[in-house]
Amino acid sequence: MNITVKLRRQNSRTSAPKYQTVQIEVDPTRTTVLDALIKIQSEQDGSIGFRRNCRNAICGSCAMRVNGRSGLACQKHISEVMGEHDTELVIEPMQNLPVIKDLIVDMTKFWNNLEKVDPYVSTASRQISKTEYLQTPAQRAKLQAAANCILCGSCYSECNSAAVNDRFVGPHALAKAYRVIADNRDDRTEARVEKYNESGFVWDCTRCYNCNEVCPVEVQPLDRISQIKHEILDNTALPKSMPQRHRHTLLDLVKEDGWIDESKFAVRLMTNDFKEFKALLSIFPVGIRMVLSGKIPYPWQFQKSEGASEVKALIEAIAAKKDHQKNIQKNEDL
Repeated sequence: MNITVKLRRQNSRTSAPKYQTVQIEVDPTRTTVLDALIKIQSEQDGSIGFRRNCRNAICGSCAMRVNGRSGLACQKHISEVMGEHDTELVIEPMQNLPVIKDLIVDMTKFWNNLEKVDPYVSTASRQISKTEYLQTPAQRAKLQAAANCILCGSCYSECNSAAVNDRFVGPHALAKAYRVIADNRDDRTEARVEKYNESGFVWDCTRCYNCNEVCPVEVQPLDRISQIKHEILDNTALPKSMPQRHRHTLLDLVKEDGWIDESKFAVRLMTNDFKEFKALLSIFPVGIRMVLSGKIPYPWQFQKSEGASEVKALIEAIAAKKDHQKNIQKNEDL
């Protein structure tokens, strides 16, 4: 089968990108994207730059964007990435990182962001004994998904928050952060949870799900980020940040009324039920505009859900089950 491959070419991070189109004969069900690139490089243009190594979806070196979606070039066959109506195979470098040449990006920021979460089991905990620190299968299973991350960069490439927020460490870093939090051999869990509650970490995630969609090894970074959030929310000793107040306020309102009374939400979130007068004044103009435009109902128009009592019972049952599971986990760790 003859296909058209459209390659994004760029000589340096300061030069303007351009596209090069080539024709190549392939078996779409047997040829991977990486095979196609190697064929083009060896037979048509040896100047094309891209990274590759293991060719077995283990090292993560060949991450790039193929037809608008990041992933490993060695993992995807042509037939998987070209839809029924696609006329060409478009190959581009990963996003959110500067291009060095063609499909090769500078990963410096990616690695620096990983370092910010301190993704290593603490040295102090490894000095507990000179013998091997064994884990039970259950203890290992808790961190296995996060441990599968091969740091290919696919999730970072598709991250909406990383595209607009220079402080956000990225889904790869937070997946590794959870891997250490979940490790019973680490002795810095409380300090880590406190750190990840700061700006630039879990609360800066936009929950777009792109990271889960493109992860080639099913780490599900967004799920790991959500697990860190739960660790933060369960820690009552932490100061209540705005994201924490947002979540608690939402849950309290649903527990009370079965769904959210939007006329109460901002008031409770920003002013602690009218107790912070300056904060109330700051949201008053926005509140008036929302009411006038019909974005929220007048307070007297809100009606409690008929199933409010069932919703409350469900929330309380989930909380009780979660507490029970945590107690079981604590006993297992001991």
